[in-house]
Amino acid sequence: MSQRDWTADDPFEVCRSSAVHLELRDVYGVPGEAERFALFQQTGRRDPDLDRVKRAGWMTTVRDMVARGVVVRRARVVSEPVTDYIKFEHAGTEDNLNAGELVRWLPRHQAADLLLPAADLWMWDDEAVQFTFFSGDGQVVGREWCLEPKAVEAVRSAFEAVWERAVPHEQYTLR
Repeated sequence: MSQRDWTADDPFEVCRSSAVHLELRDVYGVPGEAERFALFQQTGRRDPDLDRVKRAGWMTTVRDMVARGVVVRRARVVSEPVTDYIKFEHAGTEDNLNAGELVRWLPRHQAADLLLPAADLWMWDDEAVQFTFFSGDGQVVGREWCLEPKAVEAVRSAFEAVWERAVPHEQYTLR
C-alpha cells in the first residue's frame, strides 16, 4: 500500500512514474470549452491562440510531470464514425503531444472483447485510480477514488490492453 495520501494531495504533483488517462466517451461537456467547440464546429479548425490561453494550465502540468520523469499516457476509445467533439479533440491533440503526453486512439469496435471500466479514469503510479462519472450530455457529475490493490490492478490491466491495441495519434485517421 502506498505511503502517499492520494486523496489529500494533488496526484499530478505527487506521482512519481506514471499518469494514465482512459477516455471512453464520444462527447464531453468541459466547463469553459463551449466557445472553442462552437468555433470549431463553425470553421472546422481550432483557434491556436484561444487554445493556448485556455489550455495553458494543463500543458504546464504535463510538462512539469514529464520533466520529473513521469510518463503521461492518454488512451481514447472512440465510436466510428467519430462525433464532432472527437474531431475537436483530435484537432487539439498536437498540443498534448508537444507538452510530452503520449496519446493513442482505439476504435470502439476493436475494444469490444476487452473488459473495460464503465467510467473514464486517471491512474497514478499503478497505485491510485480516480473514476470520473458523467451525465448523458457529458457534464461531470462525480468522482470516486479507488485505492484497493486488486481493483487498481484490474484497471492497470484494462488500460494496458487498450494501449497495446490503440493507434498512436500520428497514425490515427478519423473515420
